[in-house]
Amino acid sequence: MELDLENPLSNVNDLFPAASTPSLFLLESHHMPTLYYINTLKATHLDISVRREAISSISQLSCKFGPFLPYLAITYLDRFLSSQGVAQPNAWVLRLVAISCVSLAAKMMKTDFSLGDFQGDGGFMFDAQTVERMEYLILGALKWRMRSITPFSFVSFFISLFKVKDPPLKQALKARAVEIIFKAQLDTKLLEFKPSTIAASAVLSASHQLFDGKQFPSFKKAISSCSYVNKENMVKCTNWVEEIAMEGSESIWDYQHISGSGSEITTVTPRTEGDMKRRKINDYGTIIKTVDCPASKRVLIHGPF
Repeated sequence: MELDLENPLSNVNDLFPAASTPSLFLLESHHMPTLYYINTLKATHLDISVRREAISSISQLSCKFGPFLPYLAITYLDRFLSSQGVAQPNAWVLRLVAISCVSLAAKMMKTDFSLGDFQGDGGFMFDAQTVERMEYLILGALKWRMRSITPFSFVSFFISLFKVKDPPLKQALKARAVEIIFKAQLDTKLLEFKPSTIAASAVLSASHQLFDGKQFPSFKKAISSCSYVNKENMVKCTNWVEEIAMEGSESIWDYQHISGSGSEITTVTPRTEGDMKRRKINDYGTIIKTVDCPASKRVLIHGPF
């Protein structure tokens, strides 16, 4: 059955005939990276660079599939790196992990694709067996919990607490909250928060932008009074989300590169059939250096890895 990120557990099987909101709150911690991984990202620049390079590849590979598929692929990436890690984060290994995460996300969302959709860019080619082996490695690391519970699973619930009666206004609130969630995924500071906390913060931030000052305190009180919400964590998360929402930078899905915080990252964009441009991009998406990467230097990789 196709995975719906708003209702990830609905009608999966007899165990979840119609997963309720309380079930999502109960199970969401099983779909998060480990605390050790989060602390390592805070302390180690190398691990942050590995994550950014893999996310950069995912954005290139899945840009034509819409924003939800790459979001799901990145959740798989974080959980995989959290559980399994990459002993030797070579460029071809990170590319293979990225392809496999996108492939698994596409399968879960019943998206038509072929392995050829992910080949050509990046200088590496992988046969189907190699990708399949990496997929199984990821599946094992994730304990086959592929129906990820994400912030999207809680947005409608928190909006319902506001008692907004105007349908267009309610839809605008949801659209803005979803946009904020997409942006927030790139920031490693938010990995420590539960998906529901991120959703609550995104909805609260969206309401702050869309409603007047008289309504906002009542909305904040409604979410703070929710028994599922840790108020201290929500305040901390909302502060981070507010900063992200007000930055005004484009999200990962608007371009085939990342505009994030921290060190520079590298992406590869096709130029012609004969060669490719390797563009180095700074924190704000500005191209600062270009060198040629001939197609003849691409590497075909197969077999055990």
